[in-house]
Amino acid sequence: MDRRAFIRALGFGTAGLVLANRPRPAAGGPAPARQPPNVVLIVTDDQGYGDLSCHGNPVLKTPNLDLLHSRSVRLTDFHVAPMCTPTRGQLLTGRDAMANGATFVCLGRSMMRRGLPTLAETFKAGGYRTALFGKWHLGDSYPHRPMDRGFDTVVRHGAWGITSIPDYFGNDYFDDTYRHNGQDEQYDGYCTDVWFTEAMQWMKARHRAGDPFFCYVPTNVPHVPHWVADRYAEPYRGKGPEKFFGMIANLDENVGRLAQFLDEHDLARNTLLIFMTDNGTAAGEKVYNAGMRGKKRSYYDGGHRVPCFIRWPAGRIGPPRDIQHLAHVQDILPTLLDLCGLEAPGGVHYDGVSLAPLLRGDADRLPDPDRMLVVQYGPQPKAHDAAVLWNKWRLVKGTELYRIDDDPGQEHDIASKHPQIVRRMREHYERWWDEVQPCFQQTRWIDLGTEQANPMMLYSSDWRGSYADNWGNLAQGDRIGQWDVRVTRPGRYTFTLYRWPPEAQAAMDAPLSGPYGKGRAVPVRQARLQIGRFDQTMPAPSGTPSVRFALELDSGDYELRTWLSSASGRALCSAYYVRVERLQPVS
Repeated sequence: MDRRAFIRALGFGTAGLVLANRPRPAAGGPAPARQPPNVVLIVTDDQGYGDLSCHGNPVLKTPNLDLLHSRSVRLTDFHVAPMCTPTRGQLLTGRDAMANGATFVCLGRSMMRRGLPTLAETFKAGGYRTALFGKWHLGDSYPHRPMDRGFDTVVRHGAWGITSIPDYFGNDYFDDTYRHNGQDEQYDGYCTDVWFTEAMQWMKARHRAGDPFFCYVPTNVPHVPHWVADRYAEPYRGKGPEKFFGMIANLDENVGRLAQFLDEHDLARNTLLIFMTDNGTAAGEKVYNAGMRGKKRSYYDGGHRVPCFIRWPAGRIGPPRDIQHLAHVQDILPTLLDLCGLEAPGGVHYDGVSLAPLLRGDADRLPDPDRMLVVQYGPQPKAHDAAVLWNKWRLVKGTELYRIDDDPGQEHDIASKHPQIVRRMREHYERWWDEVQPCFQQTRWIDLGTEQANPMMLYSSDWRGSYADNWGNLAQGDRIGQWDVRVTRPGRYTFTLYRWPPEAQAAMDAPLSGPYGKGRAVPVRQARLQIGRFDQTMPAPSGTPSVRFALELDSGDYELRTWLSSASGRALCSAYYVRVERLQPVS
């Protein structure tokens, strides 16, 4: 088999074949200004730097990602947050997680602050069509949904992934029901296959219409639960986390499908394609972790140093190569605006910087090549519970110092040998902390009664109180929390309280079984709602799936509390789901 046939067998086609060997001749030139580049941004979930065969993994095989790696500019010292939501907020706003507000996966901390224009909104303002296929995890209620933050077309699951509390009940990765622009629709096939198929169909339609597009494909794999067809997991049986690796194998196959699609539709040359992941590995570190310490959630490099491949054949970003300059996920937004010739909204400040000069071979034009970066996340972050990055220095939790070019495994704390470095990095962090604290403290409000989302569902994953964003929390039936809500229009409202997902149509006091286990029964006999001056308790007879309250509300900010209680009035849990509707006045 010759090389072209081999590459086609991998699913890449032959576009960019010359670029894989050497830079394209300058005579071809970049695309004309009237043809702005399309952008495809792929972000996988829980796949670490070592979860790729091109990075040395001795077990996992990723031939399509390896080929993409060989044809891309690679940022080899690229950092994100150690958990998914903070990374996604930083990516879409260009701001540190503590500054944009999305610092954690739930507890009211997964939503970005209002007034921060997103990457999608900025592309849309620049004449692009925008779409998301896969995972959002930055809020499931208005105004925090993806279509509220700049995406024209959205096909996604709820919250952190399939089987999360806001996700459609019964989804199991195969032939599931997803939200298409806010409406539930059933799709055939494995989840990752669906995201890529829908993305390609949408890109094909945009290409035919002559629209430049920004296509965001954040997959839910290889996050738990690790469900995948046996044919993908079987090659890894007994060699490591076989289903985790199998999910990546399927993802790799879809990257090949995408590359072939771009080639066949004459899109490859002027499409800026970025592949990255959202945090360190969640399952593959025992097999291979690229020599790093730590994994997902860790402030050591294994928790936040991830792959980032950038490919744009028409963009004059130079030949495939490694760039070792320190970079951060919030650099992606200003970099894309720079490369695509888009203007940032007036008065907007980014914590990230454009890496376009690096990509174009002009590192001297970077605004601050000696900058320090901070990696921090969490529901209630504490001072110095973070990592500070400065070139090859790493200050972890304010006290541990490592030099990763000499000690990539961060095994030897050298803080005592370099007190001046520790002091300088701590001082930077303290200035940064003072700046971001006011932003972090701002309340993330959910709007009720809007024309854009009426009726609307509230989910326990977005409340403050007990941790409640996954099936295990729901199954226990013992979590209590409250939502911060903003009533946008006065009027008569109904609040319908549920113990189980409304689509399950299950009784509040009954057990419920799904593809991910059995939820226990709790003896609910009363439901209570408190908002503003309204505080009412109603009976919840055995067998009833919900309890509905009706009340008048003035505009304003409120704390919404609910309780599901026993016959004696003992609080068992809050309503995990609340449907809110502003009733239209009778004409």
